[in-house]
Amino acid sequence: MSFLDAAHESPTDKDPFLAALGERIRNLRARRGLTRKATALAAGISERHLANLELGTGNASILVLVQVARALQCSLAEILGDVTTSSPEWLMIRELLEGRSEADLHRARLKLAELFDGGADRQGRLARIALVGLRGAGKSTLGRMLAEDLGYPFVELSREIEKVAGCSIVEIHSLYGTNAYRRYERRALEEIVQIYPEVVIATPGGIVSDPATFNLLLTHCLTVWLQADPEDHMKRVIAQGDFRPMSGSREAMDDLKRILAGRAAFYAKADLTYNTSGHSLEETFVGLRAAVRQTAGLMDWAA
Repeated sequence: MSFLDAAHESPTDKDPFLAALGERIRNLRARRGLTRKATALAAGISERHLANLELGTGNASILVLVQVARALQCSLAEILGDVTTSSPEWLMIRELLEGRSEADLHRARLKLAELFDGGADRQGRLARIALVGLRGAGKSTLGRMLAEDLGYPFVELSREIEKVAGCSIVEIHSLYGTNAYRRYERRALEEIVQIYPEVVIATPGGIVSDPATFNLLLTHCLTVWLQADPEDHMKRVIAQGDFRPMSGSREAMDDLKRILAGRAAFYAKADLTYNTSGHSLEETFVGLRAAVRQTAGLMDWAA
C-alpha cells in the first residue's frame, strides 16, 4: 500500500500496529513538549507525513521512523513499542514486572534506585526541595519565598545550565540541539546536589523528559509538583511576556493541554502534589509551606 493510499484509509481500516505506532509517537511528542510542526522540522519530514503517522494511516519507511525517533530523542525500539527485548535479562525482568500495578512498579523502582545508588541519605534528600511542573505553575516565585522561609539558598536549574554551558538556553538549543541541552541539564543538577546540602530548586518544566535526570532528582531531592489549571498556566506565562513553549502555534491552549497530559504521569512521581490555582499567592504559599515542612519533618514555629 502506498503512502497516498494509506492517507485515504477509513479509521476502521487502520492496521492495529500502525494505529498503536501513531499513538506512541503522539505520546512521546507530548512528553517532550514539542508541536507537530517542530517535530516534523527536526525529523526532516513534512508535517502532513507526520500527521498521517500519528493518525495511524501513514505506512512509513524504517528510515523515516529513525528520523522521527531522533527528533523525539528516543530509541527506535521505544517507538516500535518493545524496548525490553535487548537481552535475556531484560526479558526476565519484564516478565517479573509485567501486569503489576502502578504501586508495585513504584516500589520496584525505589528498590532498584536503592540498589544501584547505594540509597540516598534520607535527611539529606529531605533538605533539598525541588519544585517541578509546567511553566506558569509558580516554581520561581514560590521557590524564592520557600527558600527565604527555610533559610535555604534558592537555585534556578535553568540558570545553572547556562553557567555549565557558557551560553543561554536558546543558544544551547540552536547551536547544539536538544540532546546537548539534556546533557548540560543533568550535569548542572549533579553539581547542585554535590554543592548544596540544603537548597530549594526550581526546575525546568521539561526535566521529566529525560528519565535519567528525573531519577537523579527523585533520588536526591524532596520533589513537589506544583499543579495549575491550563488556563492559569497560560495566563501566567503571558503575564511574564513570554509565550514559550507555544510560540507560533495557533492552537496554543491545545498544545499546552497535550504537553500537560503527556507529562502528568511523570510529574505525579513527585513526593508531594500541590495545586496553585484558585488561591492568592499568600494563601498558596502558606499551604505549600505547611505541606513541605510536615513532609520534611521540620518544626513549624509559626504554626
